[in-house]
Amino acid sequence: MQFNNEERQAQDKRLADNLSRIKYKLVVISGKGGVGKTTVSVNLAYELSTRGYKVGILDADIHGPNVVKMLGMDGVQLYGDGQLIQPAEINKNLRAVSVAMLSDDPDKPIIWRGPLKTGIIKQFLSDVSWGDLDFLVIDSPPGTGDEPLSVCQLIKGLDGAIIVTTPQEVAILDSRKSVQFAKELNVPVVGIIENMSGFKCPFCGHEIDIFGKGGGEKAAKDLNVNFLGRLPLEPDIVKFSDEGKPYIHYSRDTETAKKMVDIVDKIEKWLEEKK
Repeated sequence: MQFNNEERQAQDKRLADNLSRIKYKLVVISGKGGVGKTTVSVNLAYELSTRGYKVGILDADIHGPNVVKMLGMDGVQLYGDGQLIQPAEINKNLRAVSVAMLSDDPDKPIIWRGPLKTGIIKQFLSDVSWGDLDFLVIDSPPGTGDEPLSVCQLIKGLDGAIIVTTPQEVAILDSRKSVQFAKELNVPVVGIIENMSGFKCPFCGHEIDIFGKGGGEKAAKDLNVNFLGRLPLEPDIVKFSDEGKPYIHYSRDTETAKKMVDIVDKIEKWLEEKK
């Protein structure tokens, strides 16, 4: 979408007005794909909403927008009221926006270059009626390219970046780049989450470190950032995600869900201490 100078200035004003009504703005990033970043984003946003906070989740992963699936919002379409785009209501405290909500064909790929991707992210920030929010959680695609860069540059005063990794060295190498990416853009790093860290056999209870263990914690120590915790490889997370049910809510009493809750507690505490 092309804007003239007047339209661009009007959009910039809407962007500033929207962001001024959001208390905390968090971006969830990873150095590589397949580490569970969207799972973390969805469960973080859902947990915050159950604590009484007003929360928005923005799916900035243009080419792999999975937030809709994980929140059970398949087939939901965005609509406008003549002036602004209305986000989808997940529960009374949680709203979501994703490019997946712009198409009625889930198999249709988004084949866009950088400027279009930056444009839609800006529009989701400026032209969505987010209202007054306590938290905006942005699920960014992996890497340090167009989308995470656009998020970090468009949101002035981004409160923090949460880095998700798995324990193996290949993922750790890329997660370290994500920490440096955030620091170079003057975005505070909330901490690192080590996902898929260990798998407990459901039959004998023996724990197997399929992807290794401790890599995320070591990276956090080396880079002088917080280690937020580790989450195991848990088949039920996959099951509930496919069913559109946030694991942290539907498996509340499990050891893994309690670890998720502990991570959210640490993020909440970090933000309070940062004020």
